[in-house]
Amino acid sequence: MDQLELLRHAIETLERLAIPYALVGSWGSGIYGEPRFTRDIDVVADLTMAVVPKFCAAFPNGEFYLSESAVREAVRDRFQFNVIHPASGNKIDFIMTRNQTWHAGQVSRRRRVTFGTGEQPLSGFVAAPEDVILGKLWYYSEGGGDRHLRDIAGILRVTGAGVDRAEVERWARQLGYLEVWQAIVEVVDAPDRPPGPGVP
Repeated sequence: MDQLELLRHAIETLERLAIPYALVGSWGSGIYGEPRFTRDIDVVADLTMAVVPKFCAAFPNGEFYLSESAVREAVRDRFQFNVIHPASGNKIDFIMTRNQTWHAGQVSRRRRVTFGTGEQPLSGFVAAPEDVILGKLWYYSEGGGDRHLRDIAGILRVTGAGVDRAEVERWARQLGYLEVWQAIVEVVDAPDRPPGPGVP
């Protein structure tokens, strides 16, 4: 099962069970910017305890690794859990929506996008580009590495005016990412200027 097949299965499950979700992370940045290889798929989702048994049943033992107790713990604590497809090594991280204003609003701002190649393109909900950027700023702040900065720069270069920079700046200021955000914008807007440390 390749990544697109795993993602298709996850999206079909989420939509069949009416679980609000949005694709984020490197898949999200690849849709709006420059795709790159990643083994992980990141999905923000609003699971409830009532839907956990049906959700887990969609990822049966033998084909997938999924701990129902880990799912319940993540739903209770509004944290995250993962589903692994051992045969391929592909993995999905399901990140529960949280009460913080920005994080909780990601699902409401999502967009339906068609992506993938071949005869059966995949349609699913992806976080708005502004939210993908803010998520990348969070990953970087947690020690995720410069690749997240490159992903942000790619979104700005490819999506361009489709990104509401003022909205990103507003949230970046509130969340404590303003300095990094401004450094990325400066590099993207003045590509002949040498970047500072850690900036793409």
